Amino acid sequence: MKLKVLGSGSKGNCYLLYSPKETLIIECGLPYKAILKGLNFNLNKVVGCLVSHEHKDHSKAIQDLIKNGIDVYTSKGTAMACEVTGYRVKLLESEKATKIGSFIVLPFKTQHDAAEPLGFLIYHREIGSLLFITDSYYCQYKFQDLNHILIECNYSDEILKENLDQGLIPRSLKNRLLKSHFSLGNVKEFLKVTDMKTVQNIMLIHLSDGNSNEAIFKEEIERLTGKPTYVADKGLEIEVSLGTF
Repeated sequence: MKLKVLGSGSKGNCYLLYSPKETLIIECGLPYKAILKGLNFNLNKVVGCLVSHEHKDHSKAIQDLIKNGIDVYTSKGTAMACEVTGYRVKLLESEKATKIGSFIVLPFKTQHDAAEPLGFLIYHREIGSLLFITDSYYCQYKFQDLNHILIECNYSDEILKENLDQGLIPRSLKNRLLKSHFSLGNVKEFLKVTDMKTVQNIMLIHLSDGNSNEAIFKEEIERLTGKPTYVADKGLEIEVSLGTF
């Protein structure tokens, strides 16, 4: 199975988990046509789309996916905030697993300035367990037996302070980031308390355009964990099958 990045960051987030048999979309924060192009204009293998919360960089195409026959899986709060209803909207509850095609998804609460944001623990027999956390400044859960981690690493405290001191960003933005997004420091602390024995790779997602540094983030996470680490740039495609690394 492969993981493909269609977009990651404030301009739009969308990831595809796909095999020759089925595709799971994670987030739909890009224009529908961009997602369709990423799917090679083939919706037949799409088993559903997970949406973490209602902010447009994560949910922009939710209405279009529903109109084109794709089931969308999200929380009740997110569905209400996105103003979507109908049988294509499948409501998720934190810590209650659901089956989507051959994927088993366990949603869990995250901490963000949104109606009812969720993270996802995704299991498939071809990849094992994949953890997806975005737009959250804290995670109350601990995880074991993970094989792949997709985790937001939005900003560095040092870069943020430097930009603030230079007047490049308003203080209001700093305050929002601190209360809504994972920093490099928080990611490192989270990984320190996570059982990493079976983890094969880590992907850093949703980096801030001005408050992050791809090379430094990748280097620090690899040094901390000893695991292959990627930054989710548009177009990146990696193998996530068991035993790849």
